[in-house]
Amino acid sequence: MELLYRSTRSDGRKVRASEAILKGLAEDGGLYVPESVPVLDKSLQEFSDMSYQETAYEVMKLFLTDFTEEELRGCIEKAYDDKFDTDEIAPLHVADGAYFLELYHGATIAFKDMALSILPHLMTTAARKNQVTDEIVILTATSGDTGKAALAGFAGVPGTRIIVFYPKDGVSPIQERQMVTQKGENVRVVGIRGNFDDAQSGVKELFGDRALADTMARAGLRFSSANSINIGRLVPQIVYYVYACAKLWKAGKLSEGQAVNVVVPTGNFGNILAAYYAKLAGAPIGKLICASNENKVLYDFFQTGTYDRNREFILTASPSMDILISSNLERLIYRITGDNAAETAERMKELSGQGRYTITPGMKEKLEDFRGGYAAQERAALAIRRIYERDGYVLDPHTAVAAAVYEDYRDASADTAVTVIASTASPYKFPRSVMEAIGEECDGRTDLELVDMLSAYSHTPVPRAVEELRSAPVLHNRVCERNEMKETVKEILGLA
Repeated sequence: MELLYRSTRSDGRKVRASEAILKGLAEDGGLYVPESVPVLDKSLQEFSDMSYQETAYEVMKLFLTDFTEEELRGCIEKAYDDKFDTDEIAPLHVADGAYFLELYHGATIAFKDMALSILPHLMTTAARKNQVTDEIVILTATSGDTGKAALAGFAGVPGTRIIVFYPKDGVSPIQERQMVTQKGENVRVVGIRGNFDDAQSGVKELFGDRALADTMARAGLRFSSANSINIGRLVPQIVYYVYACAKLWKAGKLSEGQAVNVVVPTGNFGNILAAYYAKLAGAPIGKLICASNENKVLYDFFQTGTYDRNREFILTASPSMDILISSNLERLIYRITGDNAAETAERMKELSGQGRYTITPGMKEKLEDFRGGYAAQERAALAIRRIYERDGYVLDPHTAVAAAVYEDYRDASADTAVTVIASTASPYKFPRSVMEAIGEECDGRTDLELVDMLSAYSHTPVPRAVEELRSAPVLHNRVCERNEMKETVKEILGLA
């Protein structure tokens, strides 16, 4: 049975999965959601004997129903190959009384690789399926990791171009260097003078610019997105939560009737939403613990029922979480309204106009699966040091936020359920923050010198993705103002 997708903001035309992936964002500005969340048709026992690639097929076939088996297996085979430095793709590591789901073993050592390794293949397959001959222009804003993963995924892919905007002073030096050294004739990287929310809002405005779309169409170009607003990003993320549950089952850590709590360091709400979809699909997931840093707009939302971005934007050591507009939350709002597009659109209008909205008590009751928590930078740094000293295991600053929030949750609730913490980036992306947290003096040392120190402390080799940065030349140095994004895009595409 074919699963169709609809916009969160109107009851307009439903589209197939391949169309939703190609469009990225619905024409009314809404996000595509499945009409219903399909139920897993394999038992946990069956999943427990599968490889990551086999699990990916069994999960994704339920959501991407207009892809043939050959097409979908082909995309999976190309995505989850030797770009990953472990055969397991997403291994579990035991530390601090929890299971850290390591999602950073891909080409750019961040969890975005898990979906962005496959999205280019899904997108080009979708273009063929829909007889699209236009060149696809991937337009993306990044808070640090999506940018490099998208650049690496789409670099050299025929029929595509990619433009990534990032906050010039809002990412780590390693993150920035990863992006500005990216090779590929079809890739462009632009820093903006502003924060991630400025970049993300600017990209959304460009997607909604009909005059620009018409100009591009005449030139044989069309926009699509590699951000987690694209359902082609979200569906592959569901896979690793199912895979983690199955591996815990196989290891005897999970038995019939038990549920796994999941803790996710959260900014744009895509990763934890994928865990929620996995739960709705039948994966044995209990509490969904949403971990925020000082930009705790999501924590406040789960506490009060009011989402309010009218606050100071704080730059932290966990930059991928420095977000005040969590785009994927719209998909959850849509669900707790009872799939009411008009009500969802009204709240998004309030967010755009007033910077805030409040859900009803009835909607808030439907959030019982979620818990919010937050940890400031000092608290996260203590978690890095504590876990390193006790277990010899090194966390990056984002995962450390989740570890600190989990510690607080565990102490307050006495909940002893098996818990998976999404480990979203390699500590090698943030060597200065990590080594300072461990207690090492970092002044006078470059980030690449600190990488070598981190390798000695953690007894792990420097990842290839970081090693290559030592001699990589800077290829992208364009910077623009927030209000210059449209002209910058037109110039890059030869439309100016």
